[in-house]
Amino acid sequence: MRLYLLLAAVALTAAAPHPAPSQKFETVFATGGEPAMLHFHTDYGTGLAVHHLEVWRDRDKQLKRVTDGLVETYVAHAADGIDFRMIIVDNRKRIVTTIDRANLYRLGNFTDWFDLGHGLRHPKGAYMLGPGKAPAGAPKPFAACRWYDLVEGQRTTRICWSTEYHLPLVIAPGGGAIWRVTSIDTVVPKTAFRIVDKGYVRMNANRDIEPD
Repeated sequence: MRLYLLLAAVALTAAAPHPAPSQKFETVFATGGEPAMLHFHTDYGTGLAVHHLEVWRDRDKQLKRVTDGLVETYVAHAADGIDFRMIIVDNRKRIVTTIDRANLYRLGNFTDWFDLGHGLRHPKGAYMLGPGKAPAGAPKPFAACRWYDLVEGQRTTRICWSTEYHLPLVIAPGGGAIWRVTSIDTVVPKTAFRIVDKGYVRMNANRDIEPD
C-alpha cells in the first residue's frame, strides 16, 4: 500500500505543470520599433487623487510631460544617449529648476528615461513576469493591448501593453486602474518642446547638489 501511494505521488508530481519561466522586462516591454513621435494623455492615481498627464516624446532625444496642466517637465538626452537634463517649470510658483540625471541619483531619485517616456518603472529587485488577464473592474483599454502580470514579492501589478505604441495602456494592481491612457497620436510639433518662462525665477539645482 505504501509503495502504491509513493508511486501515485511521484506520478502526480511528474504530471503537474511547471510554472512558466519568467520573461524579461526588457523583452516584453521592448521599445524597438516604437513610433518615432508619440503624444498621449493619461489619467493616473487612485480615489480622489487622480491626476492628468500629457506626454510628448521625440524618439529618444527629448520629451515633455505636463501634469494637471500646471507643472511642465522637459527632458533632453545628452550626446552620449545616457545622461539627460531635466527642466521643471512650475507655473503656479513661476519657478524654473534645472537638474541633471546624475544629481537626481544623488538625491535618491532613480527615475530613468523609460519610466519618463512610458510611465512604467523597471523592477528594482527580483520579479516574475508572464501572461495575465484583466482584473475584475479594470477599465476597457483605449486600444488593443496584451495583459501581463508583474509580480514583485507580495505585490502583483497587471499591465496591458500595446505592441503598436509600445506603451502601457492600463496599469492596475487590482480592480481599479492607477494608469489609463485615454488618447494617443503620433504627431509631435517642434513647438511642443519650446519652453515659455519669461519672468520666471530660474534655479540651477546642480550647483547646490554637486560636491565641491
